[in-house]
Amino acid sequence: MPLVVLTGSSGTLGRRVVARLAEGDRVRRIVGLDRKPPVGLAAHESFDARTVDLAADDLAPHFEGATAVVHLASGYGSARAAAGETSDAALTERVVESAARAGVGHVVILSSATVYGAWPDNPIPLAEDAPVRPNPGFEFAADKAAAEAAATRAAERAGLDLAVLRPTTAVAPRGGSWVARALTASAGLRVGDVDPPVQFLHFDDLASATALVVEERLSGVFNVAPDAWIPPDQMRALAGRPRPRVPICVARRLVGLRWRLGLSATPPEVLPWVMHPWVVANDRLRAAGWTPSHTNEEAYVAATEPGPLDTLSPKRRQELALGVVGVTAVSATAGLAVLVRRMLRRRG
Repeated sequence: MPLVVLTGSSGTLGRRVVARLAEGDRVRRIVGLDRKPPVGLAAHESFDARTVDLAADDLAPHFEGATAVVHLASGYGSARAAAGETSDAALTERVVESAARAGVGHVVILSSATVYGAWPDNPIPLAEDAPVRPNPGFEFAADKAAAEAAATRAAERAGLDLAVLRPTTAVAPRGGSWVARALTASAGLRVGDVDPPVQFLHFDDLASATALVVEERLSGVFNVAPDAWIPPDQMRALAGRPRPRVPICVARRLVGLRWRLGLSATPPEVLPWVMHPWVVANDRLRAAGWTPSHTNEEAYVAATEPGPLDTLSPKRRQELALGVVGVTAVSATAGLAVLVRRMLRRRG
């Protein structure tokens, strides 16, 4: 596989995918396209960074000779998207069509497991054949669903192989999208009558999954998630503070007010993801040879802003938090506080 072209190469995920491909022996050369230069990738001799505007520049010349194009960039939330000048779907379709004109036979696009929607009748877990039905009001999920549909149409017209990656909430220390931050911040909230399980995927594992799909030239839809998920009681323990149950009507008002005042990373349209299950199965990707290296708990703890336990390692924080599961919420919080005080006294 002599050449792989990757859009969004300067992002949190893009840098990791470039490093993963460069460290292997299956890809000889990597071309990264982004509107800003990458940081920390100069050491990879096989990497060629190019400053490109995916929405305006001619992309076909950059795709010439490539065996695969990996589309990680997103138009969602950009100033152009807000002005109605482009969309995630239009950008994705443009990339796939440009790849086809350049004779590229394999395209990989990054979507999201949020396209399944969070619904009370969702099976646990969701497989790739589950219907795509994003919740109304959550534009990110709707845009990803539209981008998938646009890429599929373009790939079928051109006769090229298309792989769609649907990661669960992907997080990383000091990195990640606002969507990931919103879903992470909302984890552990207790809204309505049911507490759903949750998942968190480390960006390193998402990068390794992307590299595998490229190197093995896989096509089709692939969920990307760690094994299993975090049950509600463990999630509340990991959050490290008591979470009283809130009626739906009250939660909508409070979350909306905090969002408008800039006091929270959780917009009101994320509430269905707090109330209903949407965890996904990784069986198909595992069958292709992928193995996650981080658990849900490890990914969440590593990416969460430091709090009272910030002097402890992520592994020790996880052990302390999970050690209190099985008791009531009040007892769990009190027990965790005692353990932390003892640990801090020993360290002092």
